[in-house]
Amino acid sequence: QVQLVESGGGLVQAGDSLRLSCAASGRTVSSYAMGWFRRAPGKEREFVAAINWSGGVTHYADSVKGRFTISRDNAKNTVYLQMSGLKPEDTAVYYCAASRTCSSSRYPRRYDYWGQGTQVTVSS
Repeated sequence: QVQLVESGGGLVQAGDSLRLSCAASGRTVSSYAMGWFRRAPGKEREFVAAINWSGGVTHYADSVKGRFTISRDNAKNTVYLQMSGLKPEDTAVYYCAASRTCSSSRYPRRYDYWGQGTQVTVSS
């Protein structure tokens, strides 16, 4: 069993940056693909970014491409989401997810473990 705990969320102004972290415990996730998703108030959960087991392949939603960067440190069993140029429409609860498959995916059903989420609020 894998437990995921997100951190780093908060209240920021438009244009600011934040770095989210997702620490995994229970077992190593070095062979797992990892992803970030978000859910804004009144909206469905949506894909943000994903990274394969080695960190060599990444995928991004069009809405965050060029502003967000996903990375991982397998030695620390942690994945990160560096967010810059934040916009009010980025306001959401951000969730980390782990997939037992090694290939990254934008589809939630491919992920086996989920964190509880961290709130990101961007004011205009």
